[in-house]
Amino acid sequence: MTTSTIELAGAIIFALALVHTFAAKAFEKLATRYPRHAGLFHLLGEVEVVFGFWACVLVIAMALLADGAHAVAYVESRHYTEPLFVFVVMVIAASRPVLEAVGALLNGLARLAPVNTGLALAWMGLALVPLAGSLVTEPAAMTIAALMLAPQVFRPGIPEWMKYGALGVLFVNVSIGGTLTSYAAPPVLMVAGTWGWDSLFMATHFGWRAVLAVAVNATVITWLLRPHLGAPGAGTLAKPAWSVSIVHLLFLVAVVLLAHHPVLFLGLFLLFLGYTQAYPKHQDALILKEALLVGYFLAGLVVLGGMQQWWLQPLVSNMGPTTLFFGALGLTAVTDNAALTYLGSLIAGLSDQAKYMLMAGAVAGGGLTVIANAPNPAGAALLRRGFQDESISALGLLLGAAAPTAVAAVMFLL
Repeated sequence: MTTSTIELAGAIIFALALVHTFAAKAFEKLATRYPRHAGLFHLLGEVEVVFGFWACVLVIAMALLADGAHAVAYVESRHYTEPLFVFVVMVIAASRPVLEAVGALLNGLARLAPVNTGLALAWMGLALVPLAGSLVTEPAAMTIAALMLAPQVFRPGIPEWMKYGALGVLFVNVSIGGTLTSYAAPPVLMVAGTWGWDSLFMATHFGWRAVLAVAVNATVITWLLRPHLGAPGAGTLAKPAWSVSIVHLLFLVAVVLLAHHPVLFLGLFLLFLGYTQAYPKHQDALILKEALLVGYFLAGLVVLGGMQQWWLQPLVSNMGPTTLFFGALGLTAVTDNAALTYLGSLIAGLSDQAKYMLMAGAVAGGGLTVIANAPNPAGAALLRRGFQDESISALGLLLGAAAPTAVAAVMFLL
């Protein structure tokens, strides 16, 4: 069986996975309608399960079209460092000591703001924390922001359209907020070494534009949410046990520094798990299930995405700079911005302008869908319970992210 047949099968299965992603909310409705099979429908309605499920289908298809050895060799040829890193960093960043330390810092800043505490905390969760992703990586920023915002914004009593607007702002701001450095955003990391982009280059070419777009997006949605954010004491957190919080933060920093060395950061993670057992009174239940699902989602995307190079790379290489920007913005919504920029790095002879446009479009479009940016599944997993049917509508997210994406696009095209 020819490779082209396998590639075509990979593209078809990838398309089916995309359709499944947009139809995930429908499975939740089927679970209510057919309670006898509710467990299966709930499973298929989990966005984080979709790409892992279809990756399994792809492996089976490859085994049938070629042979089992070919399928196994392909799966083992993929790189799974990013899914493993996101799993580890989600668990550590979502631990109670880390959240209490971040909450104490943000509450202190909120008290200095000329607005009520709830309003200031919401703005910082949608602006400062995503920008902090340039230091602690985007997955960590997404985890912290989602858990800080969940009781303020993604709760009963807030209109559903506002929640989708806030979710769109959060996803877009995290996608562009990691562009102040060359190591924090997955799409930047994919090309920084090949194209010679250091943190100074990122800050001067992308960073200041991202800061402006993040501030505009967060300010607009916070202003719209203001009638719902004025409750006394909104967003207050328990006083942190600083000795434990500092140790947790050191674990987080160490994992970030070792992000490209899975053997080392996984070993450190096992030590972290032991530490949490040593001081249980300072811990809540770790989000192992949610983080595992997100890692499964990203691993599935790695397997499926590896079969799309045959049609995606020629498409990108034939675009002019301006077309490339809008093409990258649109393609990001149905692929993954890191995969897209990686394919761009393989194209010989790209001009500096084309490289900028490819990156700008990829990060600007990173909030349009759950699969557009690697940290998005983490945010979706942590916030979906705040939405109707405890699931996030793909169309709702697309509409909610449209305006902040437009703001980001305008800033990057200036």
